[in-house]
Amino acid sequence: MSDEMKSFEALEQRLNDRKTEYDTMPVPDAEAYQAVQAGIRQAARKRKSRLRWVMSSISAAAIILVFTGCIRVSPAFASFVEQLPGMEGIVSMIRQDKGLMMAIDQSLLQKVGVTDEHDGASMTVDSIITDESRMVIFYTMKGMKDLEKGGYDIDLLDRDGKKLPVAFSYSSPKPASESGIYEDKIDVSFIESLPPQELTVVFKERGKEPNNKWKVTFPVDRSLTKGMKKIIPVNQTITVDGQRIQVKQAVLYPTRLVLDIEYDRNNTKKIFGIRDLQLVDEQGRAWRTDSSSIGGSGSSVFFESMYFSTPKKLTLQGSGLSAVDKDELVISIDPSSGEIQGGPSSLKFLKSTARGKDLVIEFSIADAQNATSGLSFTNIEDSKGNPFDINEVGWSPSVFEARVVIKNGAAAKGNLTMEIDSYPDQIRAPFSIEFPVTP
Repeated sequence: MSDEMKSFEALEQRLNDRKTEYDTMPVPDAEAYQAVQAGIRQAARKRKSRLRWVMSSISAAAIILVFTGCIRVSPAFASFVEQLPGMEGIVSMIRQDKGLMMAIDQSLLQKVGVTDEHDGASMTVDSIITDESRMVIFYTMKGMKDLEKGGYDIDLLDRDGKKLPVAFSYSSPKPASESGIYEDKIDVSFIESLPPQELTVVFKERGKEPNNKWKVTFPVDRSLTKGMKKIIPVNQTITVDGQRIQVKQAVLYPTRLVLDIEYDRNNTKKIFGIRDLQLVDEQGRAWRTDSSSIGGSGSSVFFESMYFSTPKKLTLQGSGLSAVDKDELVISIDPSSGEIQGGPSSLKFLKSTARGKDLVIEFSIADAQNATSGLSFTNIEDSKGNPFDINEVGWSPSVFEARVVIKNGAAAKGNLTMEIDSYPDQIRAPFSIEFPVTP
């Protein structure tokens, strides 16, 4: 073995030792959220096949290898990765999701680069990342008007032109520069189906006839993550403020972890949400969720994925509940006098006003500090049995005040009967359970 090769192996060993130190180093949660990894492991694999390096290459590789596999990198390093061609927009959108960053690091980002352009405006699907549970679609738009006003809708179609049976979310695109270029993403959840082999994204103007549409069709490579699904049994029941919650299982995908939760039907309260949910591994790393509430009898809660940094165990932590006694869910309110019958004692009427055809009712809610959800109602009827829907809700946590806008509610007759569908009152009751991830 040549001296050069021995020197390389010694360096490789030192860097791996250093990487281990980084992996076990305690770092504050704020830093943990600056997860950036794009392209690093691929560079490491290529490096092993090269026997002759100049010293500058070894130095650069040393810097990269130290960070390989370390998801808790600094904001400065995140900024470095953002400078890679074509990655700055993507990194800026998902840098708070370290699971997605690691998936991109594993070469799971699929380049698309398909554009539809007409009338001086264009939409381009730049790339996607997908597995059996989730797809994130990154897109760019140029030359379109009123984007930030939300005057556009998005449809997702299969190869037959039918709408996909999926849930997806998107926001008004954000300007990437002052030159009329906008970038954003569509976050898709597969509930009853797998990702399609071919996908069409339709971007259309809202409320105009005929609608201007931009349509992009492209293939989806499902083989990249085929079989990459890990089921982690949990089967534990926790009791929070006397309410029983069963944690059934966790399903780990490259893009996220899905935790299945079910509420006991014999609970005395209706649970609208669980506060401050997070998963913490044995190294103290927190894997967060963007699900602020879990309603009904339970749900699936989505967390950042630790698929490519699988811990030995996880601890599910929370600080309490948002819940109301089941016998206090239905209220009757006289919009004229503000008299309320039923409901929680913390709910107080402030005023009601007509706004065109709509009725605006304002409430105050005591002891709702740091609430993560607002007030909303369902099953609304007036004294004649006429049904009404909620048109808009608002919540001001600083003053504990809520506003509910009832569509066409100005025409309501007599008292309104309403069932609470979301409530910001918070029950503070910290809890945690631990479960193994790997044998």
